[in-house]
Amino acid sequence: MPETEKMDRLSRVNAISAQLRRFCLAPFLIALSSPLLCGNTWALPANGVPFNVTEYGALGDGQTKDTYAIQKAIDTCSAAGGGTVYFPAGKYISGSIRLRSYVTLQLDSGATISASTDELDFDPHEKLNYKTDSDRETTYFHYSLIWGEDVRNVAILGQGRIDGNRETRGGPKPIAVKRGRFITIRDIQIVDAPNYCISLLGCDYVNIDGVTIVRAHCDGIDPDCCHHVRISNCHIESWDDAIVLKSSYALGERRATENVTVMNCILSTSCNAFKMGTESGGGFKHVTVSNCVMVSPEDARPTISGIALESVDGAEVDGILISNISMCNVRTPIFLRLGNRGRDMETPVPGSMRNITIGNIEATGASLACSITGLVGHPIRNVTLDNLRIQYAGGGKRELVEKTVPELPKKYPEATMFGELPAYGLYCRHVENLSLRQVQMRCSHIDERPALVCDDIDGLTVDGLAGVNAGLSPLICLWNVRRARVAGSFAPKGTGVFLDVRGEKTAQVLATGNDLIEAVEPFEIAPDVPHGAFRETANRIE
Repeated sequence: MPETEKMDRLSRVNAISAQLRRFCLAPFLIALSSPLLCGNTWALPANGVPFNVTEYGALGDGQTKDTYAIQKAIDTCSAAGGGTVYFPAGKYISGSIRLRSYVTLQLDSGATISASTDELDFDPHEKLNYKTDSDRETTYFHYSLIWGEDVRNVAILGQGRIDGNRETRGGPKPIAVKRGRFITIRDIQIVDAPNYCISLLGCDYVNIDGVTIVRAHCDGIDPDCCHHVRISNCHIESWDDAIVLKSSYALGERRATENVTVMNCILSTSCNAFKMGTESGGGFKHVTVSNCVMVSPEDARPTISGIALESVDGAEVDGILISNISMCNVRTPIFLRLGNRGRDMETPVPGSMRNITIGNIEATGASLACSITGLVGHPIRNVTLDNLRIQYAGGGKRELVEKTVPELPKKYPEATMFGELPAYGLYCRHVENLSLRQVQMRCSHIDERPALVCDDIDGLTVDGLAGVNAGLSPLICLWNVRRARVAGSFAPKGTGVFLDVRGEKTAQVLATGNDLIEAVEPFEIAPDVPHGAFRETANRIE
């Protein structure tokens, strides 16, 4: 091609680019500044021009309802084979917007999609041909501001805002996707949401990154029955749970939530910072949570729990790794529960919980003991707590040590479900293969309870436990514990009894290599402990 002809074509491309910039399309036409050489001809890139909602009638004036214009832009983009629907700065009042496959919504800085206050502007709840015990918020997706079903390769991006426009709970979800694949939600802000902010059901290959959620009246991010989910670099402030994994029956079938990573997030909530299992029929497998901060909101109820792992509807929970977490004013830092509520089960049967590691936890301002509780005949298995430093408020009384903790197999799982526990730090019951390594539990005020109570544990390792003791209760209580080893720990100043062992089912309990000089009585062995079930060696006593 002659050089002059090339220059003429380049000039025409540059002219088109300049004209489009005047219509606020420059951010998406970077490629036009360097025309592409396709074979021997110059051409515009395929799908290089976004679909500007204002060209389809949207005003973005904060008063006019732009639902029809927004949907027209999305449908036109889809009919053209996909691309980007662009929202320039403005406030777009809208009812339900339906996502289409291969369509990206790009919200420019200063662009807000605000939910209409007219309930008639939103799609009704979908009709299901099956019954589910899940509540409306979990089950239904069409009653939403932005929703998609059976879509793939969709994205919601940009520095703009999605406004739920509600002051209380009860209303449309800001973003809801059901049975989607390859979903990306990045950098946007979500405010004043009356329902789950980002609700995903049966979705695979999900990437949520850099999302900021504030003033959420309900949950922040809820992946339900989803596979291959990445949640990273998010900031969530919600009244209800910040991030909660579910595996409900809302699809009409049991499907696990699996292969999930959560990292580098700040989670502020009055309920649970990270939770799995309120809806727990399908199970949870291969989940990691790392490098997160969990804090109570200002001027609101303190966070109930930081990490809550639950199976109460027959779910299998397997392969959970949580590490590098900082908590402040979280009432219960860690709560693990295997119950038998049996939602969506003809005959309730407990599921399972196994292979869980929680490490490198720093928590201050805790007020309720952490707990790990299974059921009789259905223990939680293979749990490791490693390098935990927890500061409790303290103040508990000695009479709580003899409290009978109810089993409550059918009760809704919550860290507060048992009330005050016999231990101020960690209470464990019905667990198989429990390892506690370098666990430090302190109190700001004198607490008359033990730091650790283990009841019906088969396979216990306590290595490097550090706690405080008021001298009125043992530092550690082992009740009906089998195959246990307590080592590398020390009795703090003021300790009355270091280790209390009781129960006729006690077997093979060993205390070795502990520093017990400060203990008035190193060991207290109850009469019902079988002869030879407890032994000690190499402890520093005098």
